[in-house]
This record gives sequence, structure tokens and C-alpha cells, in this order.
Amino acid sequence: MIPEIVSYITRREGRKFRRLNPNVNEALIQGEGRGQESGIALYVHIPFCRSLCPFCCFNRYLFDEGLARQYYIDLKKEIELYRQRGFSFNNVYFGGGTPTVLMDELLAFIEHLRRQFNVNEISLETTPRELTETNIQLLKKVGINRLSIGVQSFDEKVLKTMGRVNGPAEQVKEQLTMAEGQFATLNVDFVFNFPGQTIEQFAADVAAFKELGIDQATFYPLMPSPHKKDALERRFNRVDNSREKRFYDVILRELYHGNYKASTAWCFSRGERMIDEYIIESDDYIGIGAGSVSIVGGKFLVNSFSLERYHDLTEDTHLPIAGWRRLSEKEDQRYYLLTKLFGMSLDKHAFLKRFGASLESKLPVETAFFKTLGLVSGNGTLQVTEKGMYPVSVMMRDFFAALNTLREYHIEQQI
Repeated sequence: MIPEIVSYITRREGRKFRRLNPNVNEALIQGEGRGQESGIALYVHIPFCRSLCPFCCFNRYLFDEGLARQYYIDLKKEIELYRQRGFSFNNVYFGGGTPTVLMDELLAFIEHLRRQFNVNEISLETTPRELTETNIQLLKKVGINRLSIGVQSFDEKVLKTMGRVNGPAEQVKEQLTMAEGQFATLNVDFVFNFPGQTIEQFAADVAAFKELGIDQATFYPLMPSPHKKDALERRFNRVDNSREKRFYDVILRELYHGNYKASTAWCFSRGERMIDEYIIESDDYIGIGAGSVSIVGGKFLVNSFSLERYHDLTEDTHLPIAGWRRLSEKEDQRYYLLTKLFGMSLDKHAFLKRFGASLESKLPVETAFFKTLGLVSGNGTLQVTEKGMYPVSVMMRDFFAALNTLREYHIEQQI
């Protein structure tokens, strides 16, 4: 019952983020020297892939070298627009797409960021196909702190169903072993509750990960937009969320009770490691690139998903924002609550500092709900309990699913 309640509420709240105003007043977007001190992060979206996975809802295009090289020129123009507005970035997260499909441009862009800002930490995503010894050394040299590999599964039958091309499982494991120890954090991404995927297949993936002795794994539940869900069900089997808790119980049993720390409700680490969830560690963040989103100063900003429009706007020295929404005070507070609980703890003093009043006075019903049902414990800091981990996972799944619906609309309409 608890997962159903939080699912309904989160879906209702998440739909509000899709109500955007297309009239953007760029004067409202000012950094005023915002950087490390105010906890702002930078997300860089690289939308190019060598093949397109049928379940991915992010903005992505088949790799075209000419388009990709122009895209990096546009990225530099966009980041300059934010620099001119007083923004400064200390932590950078590269996602996609596949950021490593054009290594020379990626490395040059990272060096460009280092010249512009005091960058201390960089997290970057890639795939097993890109995980070569040469690329590992290049990424290490340019100062990547956290490398995340989108494996999704070691089971080749599951991968075939997903439409993924990783190579033989034993080869992928060798590549991961080659990368282990080269970065401060090495992460492996997995998907669970994919149509047709069995609990046994997923348990085997978790066992294989543990056997490799890698620092960290992040487990993503399937969270398709409506059209993606329909397409998956036509091609595979029904997307059945009633099975999801059984998958999550495998994670709890094998990792949460197996000497791995829950860095988020989805991410499990050996010791203290970097995570790629900038929405947790940074109260505000700027996303650059086609299809990126930002939350800054109580405003939700959505970049154009069209490569052509993205180019035209940056070429004309405009921020490439296609729509925006000023969050209400309650929306902002509930979003803060969601992201901090997803990160396993909420510091009530930090809430007070950010919103000028206590958590209990601003969100009394929500606080009572989580405490009374034993989903959180503690006083000064609310810690998510084991009982609360799956409900929090459901909340984040449904919030991201709402954003994926927004992404789907913008991709289809090329907004």
C-alpha cells in the first residue's frame, strides 16, 4: 500500500513539471557568482550514440561526426553564456547519449572547462564498446574522477532483448577489470524489471558484479514514458511494476546486507565514493546541451531538444531554453524532500537554511507520513530506513517517468 500511495502522489507532482512557459526571459537567469559555495553543479549532455536503445528516453541521435563536431562548438557557446551571467562550476557530470563517441572533442571540451572554471570533480558515462585501454588512459589523464559504464546486464539474452550491443559477457568483465582502480570511482549501471527479465537473471548479474569486486553499482528500474512503454510491450512483454519489489529485494539482500553502502536508493558503494546524482549533492544545477534540464533559483529550465534549434539559439548568443517554469514554494520544497530522501538522508538544518523555516512547519503532512510509517528515522537528520528504501525508489522512478514523458513530447515535436 505504501508504494502505491507515494507513487500516486509523485506522479501527480511530477506532471506539474511538464507545464512549461515557452516565453523565456533570459534576464531572470543570473548566477551572481554562484559556484561551489552555493552547491551548483554542471551537467553536460552529449546526445550521440553508435546505436539507439529502445528503452532509453533521453535525447539522443545516431552518431554523425560532422553534427557532433558542430555540437561541441555550440556547447562552448552555451557555457560561455552562463559564465557571462556569473555562474561558476566546480563539479561536472557528463551524460548522454554516449559522451565518449568522439574522444578528441570530449577531451578538448574538458580542458576548455578547466580553463574557464575551478573544476575539481568530473563524472562521465560510457559503454563497454568504448571501454578500451587507450580511452581509459586518456580519460584518466584528463582527470576523470568517476567513470560509469552502462552494462545493463551480463546476460546476453537479456541484452539482445534490450537491443544492447556490449560484446561477449566475459569480454565485458575483462574490460571492467582493466578499468578498476584507474579512477577514484568505477561504477557499473544495471537495469532491472525489464520485460522478460527474470529474477534469476538479475540475481546472477548482481552476483557477477560482486565477484568482480568493483567499487560501485547503480540499479535503474525501468521507467519508460507512455509511448516507450507501449512500444516495449508491443515488442516484448508487459511492463509489470508488480514484480519490481522482488528485484529490489535482491539488491537489498546481496548489497545492502552485503557490506555495500547505500549511496542512494539505487546506488551501492564500497566505502565513500562519488555518485552521479548531481540532483542530490547539488541543490541547484545547470544542464547544458540539447535536451538538458536545469533547476536554479526555484526555476525549472528545459533546453531545446532539436539540434538545429539548439545550434541556431547558441549561434545568436541566446540561451537555448525551450521552456521554463517557476516552481511554487511547495513544489520546490517537495522536490528538495524527494531528492534528499533519494540520497538516503535529509539534514533539517540545511532545509531550514534554504527555505527559512523548519521542515515540520513547511511540510508537516509529508514529514508525519514518513516518520509515522517508519520510512525515516532520526531527529536533526532524517535517515531513510530499510523499510523506506523501496518506497523512495518508487518515488524517484515515477518522478523520472514524468520527466521522460516531457522528454518524449519534446523529442517528437523537435521543440
